[in-house]
Amino acid sequence: MARIPSRPFAPEARCPLDGVRILDLSRVIAGNMVSLALADFGAEVIKIESPHGDALRDWQVAGVPANWKVYARNKKSVGLNLRKPEARELLLKLVETAQVFIENFRPGILEKMGLAPDVLVGRNPKLVILRVSGWGQTGPFRHKPGFGTLIEGMSGFASMNGFPDREPALPPTQMADMYAGYIGAMAVLVALREVEVNAGSGQVIDLPLFDPMFMALGPQAAAYQASGKVRQRSGSRSTTAAPRNTYRTRDDRWVSMSASTQKMTERLFRAIGRADLIDNPRYKTNAERVRNAAELDAIVGEFMGRMTLAEALEFFDRAEVTVGPIYDISQLMEEPYVAEREILVNYPDAQMGEIAMHCVVPRLARTPGAVRKPAPVLIGEDNAEVLGALGLDAAALERLAALDIVYRGPQRRGGGEDA
Repeated sequence: MARIPSRPFAPEARCPLDGVRILDLSRVIAGNMVSLALADFGAEVIKIESPHGDALRDWQVAGVPANWKVYARNKKSVGLNLRKPEARELLLKLVETAQVFIENFRPGILEKMGLAPDVLVGRNPKLVILRVSGWGQTGPFRHKPGFGTLIEGMSGFASMNGFPDREPALPPTQMADMYAGYIGAMAVLVALREVEVNAGSGQVIDLPLFDPMFMALGPQAAAYQASGKVRQRSGSRSTTAAPRNTYRTRDDRWVSMSASTQKMTERLFRAIGRADLIDNPRYKTNAERVRNAAELDAIVGEFMGRMTLAEALEFFDRAEVTVGPIYDISQLMEEPYVAEREILVNYPDAQMGEIAMHCVVPRLARTPGAVRKPAPVLIGEDNAEVLGALGLDAAALERLAALDIVYRGPQRRGGGEDA
């Protein structure tokens, strides 16, 4: 079994975004993914949490808030009850010290709170404001709630995901949120460059979950215009190249294969002892292989079924054919590749002893990112540091806490939406 490497946190690591301060009012995945991508490269991310906390704290597995521990690493927490005008004024004072402001309230909520973009920019003209929502700040759906599930359905993803004889399938992970998170991080960096290099002013970034999800599906509209055909569900087969599928091995394991170029297909045919297929009219071109994919899958599947997973991987590796194992997470964590590349790293954790988290992505050779601190356990864990820099001493923080303006402690249960 490959041992996932253990590493301490690196609080003193120098990173390329050191000096960038981000106020993150978002909750759940997409906004947290934006700020995580930036925090991993040194940005100081301050999570502004209500006394009820980010909903990720409630997503627990076996009593462990794994999502929070991963997505809130490298971040600080300040607890503010933004229903109170005094708390909103404290937030505006923090806005004066920040370069980026992230929120994912339903469109219009920020304005109702008295924190509209013009108010924020009035306090800090160079502020970059990222507004994450389901459907965007304009248009007929702007007021609709927009969890990623709805976007994965309406975007066209679910309609073409799964098998043709079954219902459309939603992804088992937060796909729309993750796409939006990384696109949002890129958008923030683009806007910061405008401010820093071109002496520009701040601006608002309108980031609906829908746009990145639809973009990731590729040229579906162009293909429909060209053919007049709607792409149907095809399971693990590709509609553009063949053979491409999953195949069962003799020991009831699975591999994936994508022989999606002419050269790779010919290499595959020779490897399985079927060089005659290279000039067979039914399989000679990619278009014919796609048309006859079921027959081709039967040929490849029969050959694959003679070998165990280990035998198949060794055989096709020698043949330089693109075949790989299908793993679940328990198998992946035993894979030497994952350990040697430090794709997963164990970090200290007060609750579990150690917690495995993904590495900083992407990998920069000269100025890499770093995991510098764990996710804050308490809401408002960093009140003294962050608000203290505004001139609030311990006595002032205690007074504000008594008035329910500032909060530090475990999640309060119950209550409604944060604002």
